Amino acid sequence: MLSLPQKPFILIGLLEALAAAAGMSAGAILSGASIPILSQTYLVWQLVLSAIFLKRRYRLNEITGCFLVTVGVVITVASGTGAGASLQSTGILWPLLMIISFFLQAADTVLKEIIFIDAAKNLKGGSVDLFVVNSYGSAYQAIFMCLLLPFLSKLWGIPFHLLPTYIRDGAACFLNMGSLSAGCEGAPLLPLLFVLVNMGFNISLLHLLKISSAVASCLASTFSGPAVDLRLHPTAAVHRRGVDPPSRLRCRRCSSHRRLTNAQPSAARKLRGKPGMTS
Repeated sequence: MLSLPQKPFILIGLLEALAAAAGMSAGAILSGASIPILSQTYLVWQLVLSAIFLKRRYRLNEITGCFLVTVGVVITVASGTGAGASLQSTGILWPLLMIISFFLQAADTVLKEIIFIDAAKNLKGGSVDLFVVNSYGSAYQAIFMCLLLPFLSKLWGIPFHLLPTYIRDGAACFLNMGSLSAGCEGAPLLPLLFVLVNMGFNISLLHLLKISSAVASCLASTFSGPAVDLRLHPTAAVHRRGVDPPSRLRCRRCSSHRRLTNAQPSAARKLRGKPGMTS
């Protein structure tokens, strides 16, 4: 299994490195609301690349759904409101770079599916281990990311000769040590927890890719978007249901209490002004 051809894994590493570089560069400029809109193109690229390289044929309703996703992205960008307004304010370059990033991710996923299919044929019913594919791909991705550092540092406005300083400061923040520990609360536990959760998420998607298809893996990953939105913005869902969140109810109680408190002195003054009333 470890003697598998390395060219597909090298290509996987290159695609993942380019996708990460393009996504980070565009994500630093685009607003948080616009990125989930552009991420819908990931499904479109999956269907197109699967039809080209895996010779898959899709039903009319699947093609219609893909078309509706594309139309939705175009309408959102052209509307000039909300996420569309933020996309228009950044110009065409950065949204296009983010779309290219999702294209590279889709190509990477389809290539992994090809590796699983070819391994099942070459190993006569066997299958390649998930950790082999993940480890090889991640190793080559790290190599290509190191090779891209000069370009990325220039793109981020960091002089290349200062890059070791940034890496040293980042390591100090990660370990929560030294004078740079301010603002790094929770490290290194929280970063390590993020790495573990991210590894579990990626391995789960890779397992789904192995037993099903790239499109099914893509559809499953889209559920993470609404889940994150409900977890981070629970009051938004409450507003959509027409129910006041608890903070607003508390605010209403406080304002009612203030009105009653302010009304008490004026009522007392009126009573003192009436004949026969003494304080």
